[in-house]
Amino acid sequence: MRHLRTTALLLTLALAPAVTMAATPAPKPPARIDVTKIQPKALLPKTKLHTEFTVETNKLGQVTRIRKVAKSSSDSYNAQTYGNALQTFIRTAEGTAIAGTYKLIYDYDPKTAKVKREVELVRAGGVNENARGAALDMLSKAHPRPGPSAAANVSVPAPAPGASVNNARLPDLNAIMKPTPSPH
Repeated sequence: MRHLRTTALLLTLALAPAVTMAATPAPKPPARIDVTKIQPKALLPKTKLHTEFTVETNKLGQVTRIRKVAKSSSDSYNAQTYGNALQTFIRTAEGTAIAGTYKLIYDYDPKTAKVKREVELVRAGGVNENARGAALDMLSKAHPRPGPSAAANVSVPAPAPGASVNNARLPDLNAIMKPTPSPH
């Protein structure tokens, strides 16, 4: 009889963890992140925002520098539109570029949560049409390359005032942005 009690006690002790584990719920898999909810509309500005940049472009249509800025009340919007303006290429519908001064206008509409960008030619010519694009200039400063390519960074004097229109078909934007290989 004692043997049966010992067996029953051992059986109870052996099954006790199984009973308690069965009562514990299985762990849930980690929740998936919904990328559409990373920046909810509640974080977007509630008012209309407006910025204006007066920029210079070269013969390829690249913005070379920003002359004047009219800021909005939002520092983050100002920074985003400033960065966009520095990377802008301005070309005609035919794919040609007119070196000159332009006004870039950014308007944010809180109802649609979209930014509208407009481009206006202020004056053709009067800029250094051979100047390096601002985005390429920043890239070369971030990743300097020693060697003969340093001579290419020498600024060229500005051409005589007047309209300078590049009517030839311009190279592909991707070809312009790729750095040239260094000589071996």
